[in-house]
Amino acid sequence: MDLTFDQSVLFGLIVIIFGFLLWGKFRYDLVAFSALVLAYLLGVVPKEKVFAGFGHPAVVIIALVLIISKGLNRSGAIELLAKNLIDSTRSLGAHIGIMSGVAAALSAIMNNVAALALLMPMDIQTATKAKRSPALSLMPLSFASILGGMITLIGTPPNVVIATFREDALGAPYEMFDFAPVGLVVAIVGVLFVALAGWRLLPSDRGNSDSVSKLQDLEGYVSELSVPEKSRFVDETIGSIESVADENDVQILGLIRRGKRMSGGARSETIRKNDIIVVEGGPEAIDQFLGEGGLAYSPSKKHEEIASGSSALVEVAVPPNSRIAGRSAMDVKLLYRQGVILLGISRSGKRIRERLRRERILPGDLLLLQGPENRLSDVVEWLECLPLADRGLEIVQRSKAWISVGVFAAAIACSAMGWVYLPLALAVVVVAFISIKIVSLSQVYESVEWSVIVLLASMIPIGAALEASGGTDIIANQIVGWTSGLPTVAVLAVLMIVTMTLSDVLNNVATALIAAPIGVEIANRLDANPDSFLMAVAVAASCAFLTPIGHKNNTIIMGPGGYQFGDYWRMGLPLEILVVIVGLPAILFFWPL
Repeated sequence: MDLTFDQSVLFGLIVIIFGFLLWGKFRYDLVAFSALVLAYLLGVVPKEKVFAGFGHPAVVIIALVLIISKGLNRSGAIELLAKNLIDSTRSLGAHIGIMSGVAAALSAIMNNVAALALLMPMDIQTATKAKRSPALSLMPLSFASILGGMITLIGTPPNVVIATFREDALGAPYEMFDFAPVGLVVAIVGVLFVALAGWRLLPSDRGNSDSVSKLQDLEGYVSELSVPEKSRFVDETIGSIESVADENDVQILGLIRRGKRMSGGARSETIRKNDIIVVEGGPEAIDQFLGEGGLAYSPSKKHEEIASGSSALVEVAVPPNSRIAGRSAMDVKLLYRQGVILLGISRSGKRIRERLRRERILPGDLLLLQGPENRLSDVVEWLECLPLADRGLEIVQRSKAWISVGVFAAAIACSAMGWVYLPLALAVVVVAFISIKIVSLSQVYESVEWSVIVLLASMIPIGAALEASGGTDIIANQIVGWTSGLPTVAVLAVLMIVTMTLSDVLNNVATALIAAPIGVEIANRLDANPDSFLMAVAVAASCAFLTPIGHKNNTIIMGPGGYQFGDYWRMGLPLEILVVIVGLPAILFFWPL
């Protein structure tokens, strides 16, 4: 197989991109953008095409959908619906069934990450009231939100990528509900599996509801409490105050003096003023212990100024694209620039070794933050984290719920009927939301997930160059050669399985960008319907259930659910097999070969 220079360079770049994405050392948007710059310098992407991806309809649609999702959330339209369907007295199976159905339905009309962010706090609160572990319901909720995103064009980024690629390849894009016939079948069967059987496959040791220790992964924040001069614990030993800690459901982990942790014998150490006691427990338990001992969260003057004012607490989850992911509170100057204090970190039961302000925050961590009421919500949005508990600060404009739904529904209807170009219809919704003050101008920019935008805009020119150079022809020929003698439906199944496997370990947008042109080339080689192959790629790229890194929703639930890396395949593997078994006949029925 002889390769031209352009093909060799592009294949090499794609291998490098996939390698760096699997490694996970660098953010995927930085990897993709660096590859785009390198592609230009090597001459395989012409200068007039380098930044064409940033104006691509797929990029515009994804950005607008994220803003609209924010507006629907702030208007209270989705919240009111979800709250009316949640009841902690229901059985676990009924709760999972209802929440999964709601998650799938919401994901069809808004971004599936936003749908999970909305429902996850409600699910955790319901689990707390029902005295059971949220681990039993968070993974089904995440999987259902992923499944629901396949139903419409705007539910998940891979669908947008596939739709716009079809316009370039075949002359017309997919419309809003072209994905619905196949997506709805797969989503219904998938949600039924998740609700009826899937959650039973989760590890039983994460679902023991009668042990507080099993909830440790959810509530096990590590916090540092300063000992003022007037604290009742001054001149006491760590051992002597353990009974007070037990009464308040707090565990004492150690003692810090002059910035250094005491040795393993700290239990017999006498507590002095300005020492720091390291504790682990739930937010309320830590706060009760703090009050019981006359402690403080920090001895710094800046901290005292914040605490003495009108402040509030908030729990947040750290998604992969968060500003603080991979950095410490000191790195982002959380306290001294933003006036917000990091009170605690929860990390799936693992111990925090560094001082809190120096600890590198990881995706999936839970953070307990304290800050001024009037700007805490802005800082959380600036950090690009997801709130887990009701902050009491978010202004939900419930009086505008119906008008927001009406504007959005009208735009979707006009687009579905072909009256208005979809990006323009969505843009009208954004302008309307700003005009009636559902979202502010600053929130418009903060709502956009810029890392995904940069990734997509960078990969589009690389994918186009690979196709133009004949690189996708080579891959398609190889797959056709490997499956020589097999029926076309078997080739279609192989494409689904390969795409799904890549999506489990790579970003689903990058997977769709590479797999879509390959699918069309395979269809051309086999003289088959390219729509069948594009739909197979769309379904497979969206279904990443085996790992916490395949889809952002799976990463988000890892910390709150206390999941381990190997927990996902237990429910994810049979679900992916089921998707292929159900999705393939659905594709053949609605998009015949």
